Amino acid sequence: MGGAHIGRGPTEQEAIQLIRGGIDRGINFMDNSWDYNNGDSEVRMGKALKDGYRQKVFLMTKLDGRTKEEAMRQLDESLQRLQTDHVDLIQHHEVIRFEDPDRIFAGFTGHKDPHVHLYMLQKAAEHGFHFDTVQMPLNVMDAHFRSFTHMVLPELVKQQIGVLGMKSMGSGVILKSGVVSPVECLHYAMNLPTSVVITGIDKPEILDQAINAAKNFKPMSETAVNALLAKTQAAAKDGQYELFKTSQHFDSTAKHPEWLGGESPHVQQVGQQA
Repeated sequence: MGGAHIGRGPTEQEAIQLIRGGIDRGINFMDNSWDYNNGDSEVRMGKALKDGYRQKVFLMTKLDGRTKEEAMRQLDESLQRLQTDHVDLIQHHEVIRFEDPDRIFAGFTGHKDPHVHLYMLQKAAEHGFHFDTVQMPLNVMDAHFRSFTHMVLPELVKQQIGVLGMKSMGSGVILKSGVVSPVECLHYAMNLPTSVVITGIDKPEILDQAINAAKNFKPMSETAVNALLAKTQAAAKDGQYELFKTSQHFDSTAKHPEWLGGESPHVQQVGQQA
């Protein structure tokens, strides 16, 4: 269950009901980030995970800090909002600049350019570091434009790094192309070698859609995959439906560079300091 959507759209009580309803129906991976909706996403999820629900989920959140001090401050704040003494996974958010890999290690997420992801993996190898997870866009349009699917996914599988697929519908923008349905988007992403597919859920009918897509999923044949990709090829040209790649619309740290923290002469691995 995606954390960004849960903090906007529904009321707090509706969000709590959606989260708990999803868990009751089998969703057990909770996505979030320190910067989602000024912290409201984490606050709402923290309230929803009370009364025994925390033990039923794998809880992940992300931080923006690029210095040890800022990263730890954000992590402590996230733990307070989420009302827990630990998260199961912490990721560095928005690895979208080529300077980011030189500053941070310990699990990362990004949506801008697969080359940045590959550079991050290269820097990790140079430091003898192995990532647990990588989060990135995996969708029917991505296969045709600046593709994480083609460039990064095989390397993650090779290195046995957990793959967290996101933006299967590009926050709904991909659906505006009119060439694919929500279920086709979800099934395509689920058909890839991912550990989990994260999808935004902001109303009961969207929760039903996600649950039904999971229940009805069957591995797709190569013919079916090729047919779906052929149907999306023209629309995917130039990334017009993947705005997270081609604009700054989704780049929260570009709008708030102060979240990254000041430059540090000795950037340390958050994972070793936590």
